[in-house]
Amino acid sequence: MSKDFNVVIERDVEGYLVASVPSLPGCHTQAKSLDVLMERIREAIELSLEVQQDDLDELVFVGIQKITVAA
Repeated sequence: MSKDFNVVIERDVEGYLVASVPSLPGCHTQAKSLDVLMERIREAIELSLEVQQDDLDELVFVGIQKITVAA
């Protein structure tokens, strides 16, 4: 059975791409290229599913908003 997951991808200050899966707490990885990042996040998802199994909360993707705050 296949399952779809939303992956959030950001670039950090050192130029690495960072991927995280909101519906799988602690499921994230990083890489210098998008191709490698996609391989690594797929592996991270598979490993996370092995550990969590039936404890998944179904989240429905709504969107992403950028908010600016004074620092």
